[in-house]
Amino acid sequence: MRKNSILICLFLTTLSAYSQVDKNSNLYKTILSKDSLLFNIGFNTCNISQFENLLSEKFEFFHDKDSISYKKEFLYNLRNGLCKSPTTYQSRRELVSESTEIYPLYKSKVLYGAIQTGNHKFFETIAGNKETFASSARFTHVWLLENEIWKLTKSLSYNHQDNDIANYQSSFFDNETEIEKWLIENKVPTLGIGVIKDGKLQQVKVFGEIKKGISAPYNTIFNVASLTKPITAMVTLKLVSLGKWNLDEPIYKYWTDPDVSKDKNCKILTTRHILSHQTGFTNWRGNNKDGKLHFEFEPGTKYQYSGEGFEYLRKALEAKFHKSLNELASELIFKPLQMTDTKYFWDDKTDSSRFAIGYDEKGVAYETEKNKIANGADNLLTTVEDYGNFLVSIIRREGLTEKVFGDMVSHQVATKKDKYFGLGFELYDFGEGEYAISHGGADKGCQTIVFVLPKTKQGLIIFTNVDDGYKVYEKLLTHYLGEYGNKIIDIETK
Repeated sequence: MRKNSILICLFLTTLSAYSQVDKNSNLYKTILSKDSLLFNIGFNTCNISQFENLLSEKFEFFHDKDSISYKKEFLYNLRNGLCKSPTTYQSRRELVSESTEIYPLYKSKVLYGAIQTGNHKFFETIAGNKETFASSARFTHVWLLENEIWKLTKSLSYNHQDNDIANYQSSFFDNETEIEKWLIENKVPTLGIGVIKDGKLQQVKVFGEIKKGISAPYNTIFNVASLTKPITAMVTLKLVSLGKWNLDEPIYKYWTDPDVSKDKNCKILTTRHILSHQTGFTNWRGNNKDGKLHFEFEPGTKYQYSGEGFEYLRKALEAKFHKSLNELASELIFKPLQMTDTKYFWDDKTDSSRFAIGYDEKGVAYETEKNKIANGADNLLTTVEDYGNFLVSIIRREGLTEKVFGDMVSHQVATKKDKYFGLGFELYDFGEGEYAISHGGADKGCQTIVFVLPKTKQGLIIFTNVDDGYKVYEKLLTHYLGEYGNKIIDIETK
């Protein structure tokens, strides 16, 4: 067995000697098509002929739980094991596409094979019952050209886990050097990641530089743009839970913007409209030709994202409670959760040496705008750890009644297929009661996004300080949220 262990290690370590091919290359597409034939057509439907055609006569299979088998033995076990009775037991393999890497093998500059590595998951259907998750694992395949025909020569299946998340803890995301290299390649100066698991903030990582030549610390301060809105929303929903504010009471009773004071719609506008982006306002009044606020439709009749709505709410809250929004947030959220680095504005206590300045796509730094007053929709300053603790408090429903939490995660208005706005958060509907709540932020030199799965008590925070930081989202989503990450991507790309 020691000899076989050494052989497996050699296969894995030799990958570093080759450069993986681009996903648009012919080799990548060819190997993926063979993978699909082998598993989607062969394994998933118990079509044994696909294995007979694709496996080399020299095929060797190494499994970390079932030892070694060769082609004849492997096919026999498949026929008389997993595929013995598909009506009573059916196994399905699913490739984690984002994990796939292909490395070419050359001899004298002539291609003779390829190494495929990645993660895959297995699901099972027993006696016609609902399909359930079975296990996850990593794999390495060696494909060789035999008489110019691609054949699978060696297959290694290892690191089997009985939970979905373990499958995504690939070595790449545990290798800080590789991540730093990845960020440089994507021109992302600073990346902050927070991972929530089992209802706890279990991991905080910050990579890159906050300024040229200065490494980003664990407690880097980010401007998170529109991730300000969930904080304002939660302040409001906690006040509702305390019986001090009403979701459906017209806002004009506390404050009316002078620009719309003569419009009948100001008597209709409620907090529910604001938190679900059904106010009738544009995003910012400055976008209007006259620079003034207008109702473009009756509140509550359709969706239109609006930062102005949250500013309207801020002014109403401040008028009723005679406190600034930052004071209300401090009392209800920041102090109870010990979010000591979180504020709506800059002041003399803000540690600018820890601030991640923003960059454009070409790597040119923006001048930092240090706002001195709170904005209900924008410019919150925070850290990954602080915001992660805030999201954990939502998973725990701290300070929210059952009814208010239910309203928050209900479908207030549809924004696209399987995507809605609740109260303060967007909702991804996965079906069968499964869902995620989310919000993003985008300003000059800022791209941020968060996801929370209340039922599984998972979450992910992604902070970047560059205009196109969103380009790293997909890989992080599939890595940390697994199948749920794929479902989110599917909804976004429909």
